[in-house]
Amino acid sequence: MLIDTHAHLNFAAFKEDRDEVLRRCLDNNVLTINVGTKYETSERAVELAQKYKEGVFAAVGLHPIHLQGGLVKIKNDTEEIEIKTTEQDFDYQKYKELAQNSKVVAIGEIGLDYYWKPKTKGRLEVFKQKQKETLLKQMELAKELSLPLILHCRMAHNDLIQILALQATRYTLHGVVHCFTGSWEQAQKFLEMGFYLGFNGIIFKKIAAINFEEVIKNTPLERILLETDCPYLTPPQAAGRNEPLNIKYVAQEVAKIKNLSYEEISRATTENAKKLFKISSE
Repeated sequence: MLIDTHAHLNFAAFKEDRDEVLRRCLDNNVLTINVGTKYETSERAVELAQKYKEGVFAAVGLHPIHLQGGLVKIKNDTEEIEIKTTEQDFDYQKYKELAQNSKVVAIGEIGLDYYWKPKTKGRLEVFKQKQKETLLKQMELAKELSLPLILHCRMAHNDLIQILALQATRYTLHGVVHCFTGSWEQAQKFLEMGFYLGFNGIIFKKIAAINFEEVIKNTPLERILLETDCPYLTPPQAAGRNEPLNIKYVAQEVAKIKNLSYEEISRATTENAKKLFKISSE
């Protein structure tokens, strides 16, 4: 068994065949957590999870890129996708009602993203502050409902660490830093606060200043989660739109880096996911 702890089968990329994709996952013993990025995709993730008695779960949250309107470019493996966003505010009560569904296992995808930022310093500070305030509100919701966090962080690791460290003085935090792209020094700080690190197809890429091998090699096995972030970040062994079944390639690469067997990685990361997201054996 493998658990894709961060999939987006609730996105439009799977509109025509998402049930077929999920059936392939279940037939191959791959469970999925479909993660919302705004209210509409969060609601769709819950609806999708409810259709299946077992093996399909949801997370709900408001992603930082949806806090401002306009065009946002997301790089896929072979293309750069433009997404037109409408500025959204976090409605605590609406998200709370959605998150109380029994198939919801986390609050996410939430966090900080400083990649597509305003050009002027004044607007930049307003932009960052709104992201931080919205993150704190969603962390409060996770605390109220006793749910873990699925954290998005791009070019903002130090700010996220600072926020989490401050909140950790108030209550016990738990969750995962999804698609981890920080340094080993930053990874250590997240691990010290009790977080898991999520790895996906991005670990196959060569990115300046990011040493994925060092981070994976040094991260304790009991703190690693596997994910695809599909339809994005397709591993090189596959082609086109990413799918949860491609998580096996991530597991193989992590096994190679840590000099462990594929079976050991599969077993440990599955148990990690079950523990964090309170998923019972199926």
